[in-house]
Amino acid sequence: MVGWTGYFLRVNLSTKTWKKEAFSEEFAHKWVGGRGFAVKILFDEVAPGVDPLGPDNKFIVALGPISGIPSPNTGKAVVAAISPLTGFYGDGNLGTRVAEHLRKAGYDALIVEGRAERPTLLFIEDDKVEFLPADEVWGQGAYACNDWIYAKYGKGVGVLNIGQGGENMARFAVVRSLEGRAGGRPGIGAVMGSKLLKAVVVKGSQPIPQADPAAMKILGSGDLRKVGQIDKQTGWSIQSTTGVLPFCNEVAGLPVRNFRKTHHPDAWKVDGERCNNARVATYGCPTCTMRCGITVLDDEGRESELDYENVALLGPNLEIFDLPQVASLNYLCDDYGLDTMSAGCVLGFYADAIDHGVVAGDFSFGDAKRAKELLGLAARREGSLGSLLADGSLRMARAFGHDSEAYAMQVKGLEVAAYNCKFIPGQALAFGVAAIGAHHREAWIITFEIKHTTRDSYGPEKAAKVIELQRIRGGMFEFLVSCRFPWIENGWPLDNYPKYFNTVTGLQWGLDDMWRTADRIYAMIKLHYLRQFPNADRRGDYPPAVWFDPSNADTEGPIAGKYLDVDKYDGLLQHYYDQRGYDRRGIPTKATLLSLGLAEEAAAVEKIASLS
Repeated sequence: MVGWTGYFLRVNLSTKTWKKEAFSEEFAHKWVGGRGFAVKILFDEVAPGVDPLGPDNKFIVALGPISGIPSPNTGKAVVAAISPLTGFYGDGNLGTRVAEHLRKAGYDALIVEGRAERPTLLFIEDDKVEFLPADEVWGQGAYACNDWIYAKYGKGVGVLNIGQGGENMARFAVVRSLEGRAGGRPGIGAVMGSKLLKAVVVKGSQPIPQADPAAMKILGSGDLRKVGQIDKQTGWSIQSTTGVLPFCNEVAGLPVRNFRKTHHPDAWKVDGERCNNARVATYGCPTCTMRCGITVLDDEGRESELDYENVALLGPNLEIFDLPQVASLNYLCDDYGLDTMSAGCVLGFYADAIDHGVVAGDFSFGDAKRAKELLGLAARREGSLGSLLADGSLRMARAFGHDSEAYAMQVKGLEVAAYNCKFIPGQALAFGVAAIGAHHREAWIITFEIKHTTRDSYGPEKAAKVIELQRIRGGMFEFLVSCRFPWIENGWPLDNYPKYFNTVTGLQWGLDDMWRTADRIYAMIKLHYLRQFPNADRRGDYPPAVWFDPSNADTEGPIAGKYLDVDKYDGLLQHYYDQRGYDRRGIPTKATLLSLGLAEEAAAVEKIASLS
């Protein structure tokens, strides 16, 4: 086996033991890495019904065969666990030097089991593993923890850590790394916190196995330069992802006032031009030549790294249009280790519920001061309100009652990313069928939908586009593991990625092999879901009910009087199922599972829930 180290590092925090564990070439070729490794390990090793915040859950850091090898944007790692927010498989990726160092230490994945007796830092250096006390930084934010680690080990090490949100098991706590990198929206940081694992630090010194390292060095370094040159020509990094805000506002796709509104005249105050004008620094992931981390000063003079998602959901979604205040909310989320997207949706839902009289409270849209206080309450789980906020919008809605779940902006428990699909059916489908809940990472089809189709179409072409993008974005980039931005934003051809894979592994894969692997991984995540929720039906693949509500339609603007048609959406969903080979519940059929080489997994699920 070439192109993989061939080993996982399995660590037990309860017993303070570890072992280097070999995996087979067959396993590597079938699951490749990253999301593929994580979904298979968790399916095999974590029983259905396990408490996601209990010691029997596992925290996974998984890498792919091109992770950490200098080539366009490969400084990425996947973090995964059974999600405390959604109750089934959850993951995320983030830029981190762990991608390089863990592989140089000799491992393609880290599997963390059990629960430590005290706050712990896990230190990995090649064949050495140490369980070190982290009491000194327990209770501190991610920034202070990062600084403490750098002071002890140097800035070149790989770091994953959590803030107070993870420590107190807020269900949307993330894993943090570097300046503003975060991943694991479905509460993967809370799983670290449940294990009293404050941080993972990795130093590796061995070469990463490659079939032709000389050829890969020439190919990768050359392509890094080319992507950087393209970025300079396109100017994408000038505004990076924040540049999409004016487009969303113009086409009535911006989340405003808990997604009640789709555009706002003051949105320009926090758009990409304003972010770029306020820039004081720029950060990016390792092996990146198109750095997207626009950093501005918040209202207290702290550096806050912004992107479109956090600006839109902590800004317009809360009707806050003061950039330093939005930056302050973002800084607090990053320091507490809270997902900015879920945080914005949770606060928006809370203000909306107060507006509708279903709960008493002192928070309203536009109140940045109180929003900051509420983030602190959630991160510390302080009082009944803090615990309620920390549990996420779906659990909040079920506690509030009065049909408030209709406007809790989530799918399967994961809050919706920053695209208002009140009248964007294809993107609504993308949220509904995203593998882990409403994540834009899986498929972003807004530009295709608005520029290349009829916006009010619910035809099979939109389902086909969602599947195409899932195979690329949630599939290939998540198991190789690499960032999607060179392709998305600068048109870097997709056929470069099999080239990197083949140069590293010595195999001869094409894009069709990538898509088959992606389909296998998506089917496995569906099996995770069915195993946790054996009575699941297609309603689990619906977006928030408020998007189907005629009374919620815009009264002015480009989509005045428009809203999603529930029957047509159901037809669009069926197109997706038919093209995927799923049954009417949205579960892969036996025939589909067998065609993807998942006979053993199908048999395991069949014991709990029937398959078509």
